[in-house]
Amino acid sequence: MTDCLFCRIVAGEIPAKKIYEDDDALAFLDIAPWQVGHTLVIPKRHVENVIADDQVLAELGPVVAMVARTLQDRLGADACNIVSNAGAVAGQEVFHAHVHVLPRYASSPGIANLKTPVTEEAETTWNRVNYKA
Repeated sequence: MTDCLFCRIVAGEIPAKKIYEDDDALAFLDIAPWQVGHTLVIPKRHVENVIADDQVLAELGPVVAMVARTLQDRLGADACNIVSNAGAVAGQEVFHAHVHVLPRYASSPGIANLKTPVTEEAETTWNRVNYKA
């Protein structure tokens, strides 16, 4: 879809700080992170949300788990929240299926208070978690 932000990222029309990519999925740093390392995992094919297609969660699950482990290992996170909003009322803003992987630290606020600015620059975070590094 030419008007879909994430489809344009997949097509290489919009740059992203990619931390993982395979034939079916892409993981990249969120441009408005709630935590250092906030990553989005998306299918490369356009699907509106994670419940619009019976296979999308099965396809993304192993990538989400790998990304979460990588973020915990490379960023020293204590845990991760894994979240997906399916539909506008649920808070979905980009209508291309995606899963948020949010590294969590013992010192970080509860999930209800995560919408606070992150001070670490995306380039620094990307260098810490890039799968090619």
